[in-house]
This record gives sequence, C-alpha cells and structure tokens, in this order.
Amino acid sequence: MKHDWEIKKLGDVADIGAGNSAPQDKSLFVNGLYPFIRTSDVGKIKIGKINSASDLLNDEGIKKLKKYPIGTILLPKSGASTFLNHRVIMNMTGYVSSHLATVVPNENYALKEFIHYYLILIKAQDLIQDHAYPSLKLSDIKEIPILIPPIEVQKRIVAKLDQCFESIDKARANVEKNLQNAKDLFQSQLNQIFSKQDFSIYKSLDEISYKITDGSHNPPKAQESGLMMLSGRNIKDNGIDYTKVRFIKEHDFNSENKRTDIQYGDVLLTIVGTIGRTTVYPKDVPKVAFQRSVAVIKPKDLINSYFLSYCFQSPPYQTQMNQKAREVAQKGIYLKTLRKMLIPILSLESQKRIVKKLDKFKNHNQILQSNYQQELDALDELKKSILEKAFNGEL
Repeated sequence: MKHDWEIKKLGDVADIGAGNSAPQDKSLFVNGLYPFIRTSDVGKIKIGKINSASDLLNDEGIKKLKKYPIGTILLPKSGASTFLNHRVIMNMTGYVSSHLATVVPNENYALKEFIHYYLILIKAQDLIQDHAYPSLKLSDIKEIPILIPPIEVQKRIVAKLDQCFESIDKARANVEKNLQNAKDLFQSQLNQIFSKQDFSIYKSLDEISYKITDGSHNPPKAQESGLMMLSGRNIKDNGIDYTKVRFIKEHDFNSENKRTDIQYGDVLLTIVGTIGRTTVYPKDVPKVAFQRSVAVIKPKDLINSYFLSYCFQSPPYQTQMNQKAREVAQKGIYLKTLRKMLIPILSLESQKRIVKKLDKFKNHNQILQSNYQQELDALDELKKSILEKAFNGEL
C-alpha cells in the first residue's frame, strides 16, 4: 500500500441505505414522469450507468419517497439477483426500490466513479451468511474495507479505468454481436427448413404420438438426496442441465414416474414459464421424474424424435407456441392445445437426412459460440485484473 493511501470502511466515505417500498397502487404510475428503479432495471444494465427505468411515478406517487441524486450507486441486496453482482451508477435523479442498496459517496473523501469501480470487485457471495436466503445487510455493506488514495490520485485512476474499459467494452460489443450472429445463423437454418410451404402432409401432434402428458402437478417433498425430479429450468435446447435438481424419495419417484414413464427417445418440451425449450431424452442416463412445466411426448414410429425436437425449436413453431400460451399466474400452454399442433410429415429417410444436416451444422455452430464465449470470459478477466491492480495502487 502506498504511504498516502488510507484503509477506510465504505460506511466512512459513503452514505449506505436502501430504496423505498414499491408503491402498490397502479394509479400512482399513470402518466408518470419520475423513474422508479427496480432490480429488473439494474439487471438490464448489469455494470455501468443507468439512465432510465421501466416504471415512472407521477406527482402523487413520489410523495413521501426519498429521491436519490445522480451518482448514487445501486446494488441488489435481496433475492436471487443479489448473486448476480450487478453494479450500476445513476446517471439521473430518481427513486429506488427497497430491494436495492444505495451508496451515495461523500465526494470530499471518495469520487462516486471510484467507489462504483471498486464495488464491481466486491462479490455478494463473500458477504451473505445464508446462501439459501440471499440478503445483504446494510451493516455488512458499511463494513466493506476500501483503500482510499487522495482525490487527485482517484481522478487519475478513474480516467485510466474509463479509458481501459471503453476499449474493452467496444471489443466486448463486437464479440457479443458475433455470438448473437452465430445463434441467429442456426435459427436461420431451422427457419429455412420448417417454414417451407411445400410440405404436403401435416398431422396433429396427437396423431403422431402414443402419449402426450406433463409432469407432476403436486411435486412431493424434496430432500437432500434420492432420485431426481426435474423442472423446465433443467431442459435446454438439445440437452439436460442436471444442476439444481430436486431429489425425492424412491416411493414418491415410483408414484410420479407412472405418469410419464420416461424412456429414451421421448421428446421433452417446456410448457410453463419459458415456453418451447426442447430436447430428446438420451440413452444410458438415470431415469428422472418431471414437474408439470415439462411435457413428455412419446412419438410413434412415423416420426423421428430428433426431427420433432428440431421442429419445436424452429422460429415458426416457437412463435406458434408462444402465441397460444395463456398467461394466468404463469405463462403456459395447455396440453389440449399442444395436441392440436400440426407437424410436417416426411418419409423417415427424409427426416433423418434433415436431422443429420442440422446436427452437423449445430455442432459447428456450438464450437463457434463456445469460442466467442471464451473471448467474453477473457475480457471479463481482463477487467477484473485491471481493477485489482487499480485498487492495489499498481495501475
């Protein structure tokens, strides 16, 4: 540590607090003019400056609410979003949700941009005591130690970080564009095949399936170990994510599995929440039970399971499913609606040729996406390394 740097607590150089309870009366947002920032708004920015909010309060809505100045730093302090470590700095005045911690630097001691950069390095995981119930205490935020150099040094550090991060952000934007282009390219291939107007035969999903059902509507009690029960969040396009699974007793599993009796070749489709993620149940994996957010489709011999799964992934069918999804407590598509969906019927040989072509393209595309993601990860590590050097006095 340099001789003119001091170790301070964050609470010594900034006012630490929390936002306002969200107004519940919808009339307070009618013809609103004043931004009310929520964790969802912060999540859109992740790291950087926030200039707007989705919800705007009117004159009546802001009565008795605390207004926060430009330069206020916001970080999620409760719920799952806490672990995302989003850090934004307000580029306008506004009002803030109570789920966000507010950090207003005293610029006699610390520049707001200096504190914002520093807080990017602070991980909520290191401060939260019970990860099952994520919450950051304001008292813990106040105790965060920080090295404070003289104001002139802070200005030079912020200027250098601004310059470095601007270059990194430009590089990141280019890589993100390439990554999105790669994703769009695969969707384009699916679209070319499944938006054709020359399919001569269509049959309903019900006609081409032995059985169409969904998982448990009343999931049994979870336990620390046992047999697996999966939900829609575990289903990815062309794969299953076995992290964050529910474990249940063998007796409960046997009872629930009667509903789906999952087998190799069954097509899985998410039908509640995020609609339309799909995969084929693979060989040589343990059997699992499912919750109702997953539909299990058992195709007859005239349809290739992988062809059907690719069909569901294609833009025309994604659009169709989302348009038919009803939104009550949670967006979902009814099984009776799903059963009526029309599927193109080709010879099995034609289906296999399409699957082979898409498999080859998908594998190449996934390698491309993986390379771009590695570039993004490397840029994130570069940012972290630069920040660490800056706040150790090495920049």
